Amino acid sequence: MTQDGRLVGMPEPDEKRRDDRRAFFAAAVGAAAIGAGALIFSDPVSAQTVADADVLNYLLNLEYLQANYYGYAVNGAGLGTSDTQSGAATPTAGGNVTPGAKVTFADAYIAAYAKEMATVTLNQVRFLRTTLSTAAVAQPAIDLGNGATNAFSAMAQAAGLVAANTAFDPYANELNFLLGAFFLQDVVASAYQGAVALLGSKTFLEAAAGLMAANAHHAALVRTTLYQMSSANAAILGSVDSISNYRDSIDGGSDDDQGIREVSSGNGPLANIAPVDGNACTFARSYGTVLNILFLNRTAVTKGGFFPAGVNGTITTSAAS
Repeated sequence: MTQDGRLVGMPEPDEKRRDDRRAFFAAAVGAAAIGAGALIFSDPVSAQTVADADVLNYLLNLEYLQANYYGYAVNGAGLGTSDTQSGAATPTAGGNVTPGAKVTFADAYIAAYAKEMATVTLNQVRFLRTTLSTAAVAQPAIDLGNGATNAFSAMAQAAGLVAANTAFDPYANELNFLLGAFFLQDVVASAYQGAVALLGSKTFLEAAAGLMAANAHHAALVRTTLYQMSSANAAILGSVDSISNYRDSIDGGSDDDQGIREVSSGNGPLANIAPVDGNACTFARSYGTVLNILFLNRTAVTKGGFFPAGVNGTITTSAAS
C-alpha cells in the first residue's frame, strides 16, 4: 500500500478527468456536450426495446438486493416471504438468500443512517411490487454471505481489498459495512439514471424518478460518511478507489466511476461526493453494465456474483464488454 492509502498495482485516481469535468461545467460550456442519458445504450443488449414493466422488474431485483443487505446489517434478517414472492395468481416463492449478519454499530449516527436505508429500501421494494401488481417478479437467489467464496469476498479479492481466497466480511464493523454499501449504492443510483430514459409511461417515470432520487441521497450519504472517516484513516481513500476502479474495469470501456478523493480546482480542493460529468449530471449505466458489476463479470452472462442463479424478469443478461 502506498503512503496515500492506495493499494499497490491499482491505477492512479483519475483526478485530471474529474477536474476537467468540473471545469467544463463551471465554464458553462455544457450545451454542446453529450448528456449522460446517451450512455444508456452503450451495449447491444440494452439497445433493445423493453416494456415499462420489464424495466421496473429489473429495478425491483436491485432493490431486493439492497433491502436484504441493509436488513441483515440492521436487524439480522432479510425480507419476509410476503415481500419476496411473485405477484402472480399462483405465487412463486422468492429465491433463498445466503444470509448476512447484524452489524455492531459503535457510532450512533452511522447506526441511524443504516436503519434509515434499511427502512427506505424495504419500502422501495413494496412500492415497486405494488406498482407492478401481479406483474412483479419474485425475489431471485441472492448471495450476501461473508465467507471467502461469497460475492462480497469475490468483489473484494478482485478489487485488491483482500488477498486471494481471503474473506471480506461487510458485517464485521462499520467501515466494512460502508464499503459494502458503497459498492452497491453507487451502482443502483447509476442504474436508475439509465433506466428512467427507457420508460414510456409518465406514471412509471415519476415513480422511478422518485426512487432514483432516494437512492442518490443514500449514495451521497455513504460517500460523505466514508470521506469524513478518511480524515482519521487515509487508507479508506485507497479502499474506495480500489472498489471504484474494479467497477470501472468490468462495466465496459467508459471511465466514469469515481472514488471520493478531493479534486483540485481554482478555488482549492473540492470534495467529490457527487460523481458528476461536465454537465454536473450523474452518469447512467445501461442495465447490461449494471449486471456486469453485480454478476462480477465483464462478459455477457446470465448469473453470478450477488445473483448466483441470475435475476428474474425479462432483463437478465450482462453486457459483452
